[in-house]
Amino acid sequence: MSKNFEAKKVKVAEISEKLKNAKSMVVVSYNAITVEEVTELRNQFRAAGVEYCVLKNTLVRRALDDMGITGLDHTLEGPSAYAFGMTDAVAPAKIVYDFINKTKNDGRLAVKAGLMDGAVLSVDQVKALSELPPREVLLARMVGSLQAPVAKLVYFLEALRKKQAGEE
Repeated sequence: MSKNFEAKKVKVAEISEKLKNAKSMVVVSYNAITVEEVTELRNQFRAAGVEYCVLKNTLVRRALDDMGITGLDHTLEGPSAYAFGMTDAVAPAKIVYDFINKTKNDGRLAVKAGLMDGAVLSVDQVKALSELPPREVLLARMVGSLQAPVAKLVYFLEALRKKQAGEE
Protein backbone atom coordinates (compact mmCIF):
# COMPACT_ATOMS: atom_id res chain seq x y z
CA MET A 1 0.00 0.00 0.00
CA SER A 2 1.15 3.49 -0.73
CA LYS A 3 2.06 6.00 1.92
CA ASN A 4 -0.67 8.32 0.65
CA PHE A 5 -3.33 5.63 1.14
CA GLU A 6 -2.08 4.94 4.67
CA ALA A 7 -2.12 8.66 5.47
CA LYS A 8 -5.71 8.89 4.26
CA LYS A 9 -6.73 5.92 6.39
CA VAL A 10 -5.20 7.61 9.43
CA LYS A 11 -7.00 10.87 8.64
CA VAL A 12 -10.35 9.04 8.24
CA ALA A 13 -9.76 7.39 11.62
CA GLU A 14 -9.07 10.82 13.18
CA ILE A 15 -12.26 12.25 11.68
CA SER A 16 -14.24 9.23 12.94
CA GLU A 17 -12.82 9.79 16.41
CA LYS A 18 -13.84 13.46 16.33
CA LEU A 19 -17.34 12.47 15.24
CA LYS A 20 -17.62 9.94 18.07
CA ASN A 21 -16.43 12.38 20.73
CA ALA A 22 -18.29 15.46 19.50
CA LYS A 23 -21.65 16.37 20.95
CA SER A 24 -22.53 18.08 17.68
CA MET A 25 -21.07 19.08 14.35
CA VAL A 26 -21.98 21.94 12.02
CA VAL A 27 -21.00 21.85 8.35
CA VAL A 28 -20.48 25.28 6.79
CA SER A 29 -19.58 26.46 3.34
CA TYR A 30 -17.22 29.36 3.03
CA ASN A 31 -16.42 31.59 0.10
CA ALA A 32 -14.27 34.75 -0.03
CA ILE A 33 -13.89 35.08 3.73
CA THR A 34 -11.02 37.34 4.71
CA VAL A 35 -8.14 36.16 6.85
CA GLU A 36 -9.22 38.53 9.63
CA GLU A 37 -12.73 37.06 9.64
CA VAL A 38 -11.47 33.49 9.73
CA THR A 39 -9.04 34.35 12.53
CA GLU A 40 -11.84 35.96 14.56
CA LEU A 41 -14.09 32.96 13.95
CA ARG A 42 -11.37 30.49 14.94
CA ASN A 43 -10.69 32.47 18.14
CA GLN A 44 -14.38 32.35 19.06
CA PHE A 45 -14.47 28.60 18.40
CA ARG A 46 -11.31 28.00 20.41
CA ALA A 47 -12.65 29.99 23.39
CA ALA A 48 -15.83 27.88 23.37
CA GLY A 49 -14.03 24.52 23.12
CA VAL A 50 -15.10 23.94 19.52
CA GLU A 51 -12.75 22.33 17.02
CA TYR A 52 -12.99 24.07 13.65
CA CYS A 53 -11.21 22.65 10.64
CA VAL A 54 -11.34 22.34 6.90
CA LEU A 55 -11.38 18.72 5.79
CA LYS A 56 -11.59 16.91 2.49
CA ASN A 57 -15.20 16.01 1.78
CA THR A 58 -14.26 12.54 0.55
CA LEU A 59 -12.50 11.73 3.82
CA VAL A 60 -15.45 12.99 5.86
CA ARG A 61 -17.80 10.94 3.66
CA ARG A 62 -15.73 7.81 4.39
CA ALA A 63 -15.72 8.51 8.12
CA LEU A 64 -19.49 9.00 8.09
CA ASP A 65 -19.95 5.78 6.11
CA ASP A 66 -17.75 3.89 8.58
CA MET A 67 -19.98 5.12 11.40
CA GLY A 68 -23.19 4.32 9.55
CA ILE A 69 -24.34 7.94 9.36
CA THR A 70 -26.26 8.79 6.21
CA GLY A 71 -28.00 11.90 4.96
CA LEU A 72 -25.07 14.30 4.71
CA ASP A 73 -23.90 13.35 1.21
CA HIS A 74 -25.65 16.34 -0.36
CA THR A 75 -23.71 18.71 1.91
CA LEU A 76 -20.30 17.27 1.11
CA GLU A 77 -19.90 19.28 -2.07
CA GLY A 78 -17.71 22.32 -2.58
CA PRO A 79 -15.60 24.03 0.06
CA SER A 80 -16.65 22.82 3.52
CA ALA A 81 -15.49 23.51 7.03
CA TYR A 82 -16.52 21.53 10.09
CA ALA A 83 -17.14 22.78 13.62
CA PHE A 84 -17.12 20.01 16.23
CA GLY A 85 -18.74 20.88 19.55
CA MET A 86 -16.65 18.82 21.93
CA THR A 87 -18.04 20.13 25.24
CA ASP A 88 -21.23 21.99 24.28
CA ALA A 89 -23.66 20.82 21.60
CA VAL A 90 -25.06 24.30 21.00
CA ALA A 91 -21.79 26.27 20.79
CA PRO A 92 -20.88 25.59 17.13
CA ALA A 93 -24.32 26.64 15.87
CA LYS A 94 -24.43 29.72 18.12
CA ILE A 95 -20.99 30.92 17.07
CA VAL A 96 -21.64 30.38 13.36
CA TYR A 97 -24.98 32.19 13.38
CA ASP A 98 -23.66 34.99 15.61
CA PHE A 99 -20.81 35.44 13.15
CA ILE A 100 -23.17 35.41 10.15
CA ASN A 101 -25.48 37.96 11.77
CA LYS A 102 -22.64 40.18 12.98
CA THR A 103 -20.71 40.32 9.72
CA LYS A 104 -23.73 40.31 7.40
CA ASN A 105 -21.52 38.34 5.06
CA ASP A 106 -24.01 37.82 2.20
CA GLY A 107 -23.60 34.05 2.02
CA ARG A 108 -19.83 33.99 2.29
CA LEU A 109 -20.32 31.72 5.29
CA ALA A 110 -23.42 29.55 5.25
CA VAL A 111 -24.60 26.54 7.21
CA LYS A 112 -25.04 23.41 5.10
CA ALA A 113 -26.22 20.97 7.77
CA GLY A 114 -25.52 19.68 11.22
CA LEU A 115 -25.12 16.47 13.15
CA MET A 116 -26.14 15.78 16.73
CA ASP A 117 -26.16 12.41 18.48
CA GLY A 118 -25.88 10.68 15.10
CA ALA A 119 -28.94 12.47 13.71
CA VAL A 120 -28.63 14.75 10.71
CA LEU A 121 -29.91 18.29 11.28
CA SER A 122 -31.28 20.52 8.55
CA VAL A 123 -30.25 24.16 8.22
CA ASP A 124 -33.47 25.20 9.99
CA GLN A 125 -32.79 22.80 12.86
CA VAL A 126 -29.24 24.13 13.25
CA LYS A 127 -30.64 27.69 13.30
CA ALA A 128 -33.18 26.67 15.97
CA LEU A 129 -30.34 25.12 17.96
CA SER A 130 -28.40 28.37 17.75
CA GLU A 131 -31.35 30.31 19.18
CA LEU A 132 -31.51 28.25 22.37
CA PRO A 133 -30.70 30.20 25.52
CA PRO A 134 -27.41 29.38 27.26
CA ARG A 135 -27.25 26.21 29.34
CA GLU A 136 -27.23 28.13 32.62
CA VAL A 137 -30.46 29.93 31.68
CA LEU A 138 -32.15 26.66 30.74
CA LEU A 139 -31.09 25.09 34.05
CA ALA A 140 -32.32 28.13 35.99
CA ARG A 141 -35.69 27.95 34.21
CA MET A 142 -35.98 24.26 35.00
CA VAL A 143 -35.17 24.81 38.68
CA GLY A 144 -37.69 27.66 38.79
CA SER A 145 -40.34 25.43 37.25
CA LEU A 146 -39.65 22.70 39.78
CA GLN A 147 -39.56 25.14 42.69
CA ALA A 148 -42.76 27.08 41.85
CA PRO A 149 -45.34 24.47 42.95
CA VAL A 150 -43.48 23.81 46.20
CA ALA A 151 -43.20 27.53 46.94
CA LYS A 152 -46.94 27.99 46.34
CA LEU A 153 -47.73 25.07 48.64
CA VAL A 154 -45.55 26.55 51.39
CA TYR A 155 -47.21 29.95 50.95
CA PHE A 156 -50.68 28.35 51.13
CA LEU A 157 -49.81 26.32 54.25
CA GLU A 158 -48.35 29.40 55.96
CA ALA A 159 -51.49 31.42 55.16
CA LEU A 160 -53.66 28.57 56.50
CA ARG A 161 -51.59 28.40 59.69
CA LYS A 162 -51.91 32.16 60.24
CA LYS A 163 -55.66 31.99 59.68
CA GLN A 164 -56.08 29.17 62.18
CA ALA A 165 -53.93 30.99 64.73
CA GLY A 166 -55.88 34.20 64.18
CA GLU A 167 -52.76 36.15 63.13
CA GLU A 168 -54.26 37.82 60.07
